[in-house]
Amino acid sequence: MSEVAPSAFAQRLLEPTTFSAIAGWRDDDHSEAYATFLTSAASLVETLPKQRALGIDPARLRDVARAALAQPPWLSRDEARTFFEENFVPHRIAASGFITGYFEPEVDASLARTGRYSVPLYRRPDDLVEVGAEARPAGWDPEMRFGRKSATGVVPFFDRAEIEAGALVGHDLELAWLEDAVDAFFIHVQGSARLKLPDGRAMRVAFDGKSGHAYTSIGRLAVERGILSRDSADKDGLETWLKAHREEGRALMRENRSFIFFRETSQREGEGPIGAVGVPLAAGRSLAIDRTLHTFHAPVWVEADGLADPEQPSHPFRRVMIAQDTGSAIIGPARGDIFFGSGVVAGSLAGRVRHAASMIVLIPNVAAP
Repeated sequence: MSEVAPSAFAQRLLEPTTFSAIAGWRDDDHSEAYATFLTSAASLVETLPKQRALGIDPARLRDVARAALAQPPWLSRDEARTFFEENFVPHRIAASGFITGYFEPEVDASLARTGRYSVPLYRRPDDLVEVGAEARPAGWDPEMRFGRKSATGVVPFFDRAEIEAGALVGHDLELAWLEDAVDAFFIHVQGSARLKLPDGRAMRVAFDGKSGHAYTSIGRLAVERGILSRDSADKDGLETWLKAHREEGRALMRENRSFIFFRETSQREGEGPIGAVGVPLAAGRSLAIDRTLHTFHAPVWVEADGLADPEQPSHPFRRVMIAQDTGSAIIGPARGDIFFGSGVVAGSLAGRVRHAASMIVLIPNVAAP
């Protein structure tokens, strides 16, 4: 792969710094970050991600991945910290940052529709197509990257209200059935789920496309309309309100026109859900980023002094994370979504994260702009 000179955008946005200047750098457990980078390393060697606007060269990142794979599979905290320091140069992103959290819901489900289970999760329809900028019809929102093939060309896909009203019925797209529409909505927001089937088996599902309509935060709408206070509009508070006000809740959920499609995935017990780069996510170490700006698999230092570290509540959140996922609401160079794990506890932790943050990208030292 030929080298690409850093763009003016990247040069303007990235400010070189040193590891010694990063507050909390030596206090992090770099062995955990290294273990997460190793999962990316195996994928990097097989498939190069695209180089994005911040200018991190994926070929150089692959060189670092090969170096990691040549080492023992486990390093101590100090050894892992040395690995990052020797192979990367830190660059602070000169932009205001913001972080949220996400998780993998665990809910009861059925492979067949029953009286109890009547809310479907859908497979990706055959006529759903990704639309690049060069093929986007005139008048479409620039953020609308999916559409529907029709006899007259690509048209907007059905939105949430249309799909819930039956637009996909009869197309044999039902992947699984849930008991509650609110549970289905949060699975759409999170992009993955662990489904507990009646026979005791677990089925994992992951994101496989979206309707293309823009994501709308109904939590934000609930605050703006006085339905919930800002302090109570976290995941737990919003879920409680939606389940206590079924009709109003259904109408509010439909204002998020974005609709997600899923596929079944196979993972070993104990692994996290599969992220956008095809590797299992690690709780507290996998980060969803803006895929138009960040190169997947790159390490990112995230610091949010207003957020307590869940493992060390007396310390602020300051960690090396790995860019392994993305999301339609994750837009901006210093915008991130932290994966917190699976289940109810992880959901409560993730739902409370809405904090200002700053980020430092770690660029392979032979390709630093």
